Amino acid sequence: MSLPSLHPDLPDEALLQAMASGHQDALQELHRRYSRLLYSLGHRMLRQTDDVESCVQDAFMNAWKHSARFDPARASAKTWLVSIAHHRFLQELRDRPDTALEIEDWDAPTTSADPADRIMAERAVEGLDPQQRELVQLAYYRGYSHSELAIITGLPVGTVKSRLRTAIDRMRTHLGTGNAR
Repeated sequence: MSLPSLHPDLPDEALLQAMASGHQDALQELHRRYSRLLYSLGHRMLRQTDDVESCVQDAFMNAWKHSARFDPARASAKTWLVSIAHHRFLQELRDRPDTALEIEDWDAPTTSADPADRIMAERAVEGLDPQQRELVQLAYYRGYSHSELAIITGLPVGTVKSRLRTAIDRMRTHLGTGNAR
């Protein structure tokens, strides 16, 4: 089946619709737009380039397979892709054997593929109150689940979830991305 070529200025949501119709160029364009962001998040969470590359590839393949399920009323395309990748990174962390890391490994600086995205994300996190900032860092950068966060913080799981949701909403407002879910 021959599909017409895509216009490079198509919105992300239209690219996801094209992916659902089997248009591989749409996947390539979304990869071009968001791979640096996903690699940056992956490096922050996993710190191992081979694992990050594998997980980002898996995330895009999952997006390809499930693009028909995308609902623009629930989230933006960017949020949907980041969510898919984030879940894949968390799974990679859970699948790793428990090994102790030297303190130097935890504190080693990481480089971001896109400094502007990193700076914007850091500012959004810095704009949170200390409790929200801690929850976001533990959940999204260290990979802890809601139930693990409840144990660590001594808060009920429902409170953890609502505080994380509030923090994410505040970050969206700070980043100017609205309240898309």
